Amino acid sequence: MKAAVGDKLVVEGTKGGNLRRTGLVIEVGHLDGSPPYRVRWLDDGRESLVFPGPDARVVPAGHAS
Repeated sequence: MKAAVGDKLVVEGTKGGNLRRTGLVIEVGHLDGSPPYRVRWLDDGRESLVFPGPDARVVPAGHAS
């Protein structure tokens, strides 16, 4: 998985009651775009350091999620 600042990270809910979360990538951990990513979640504005799992995908900036 590769991301750049400004991309969106979409994490699909895989357990009952969990919903999709979308966050804005505000920092990338490595020069090659690999994780971890610092993400600002769009639903509550909180920031997290994220090591995305198989239920996540990157949406490049300017594309619809």
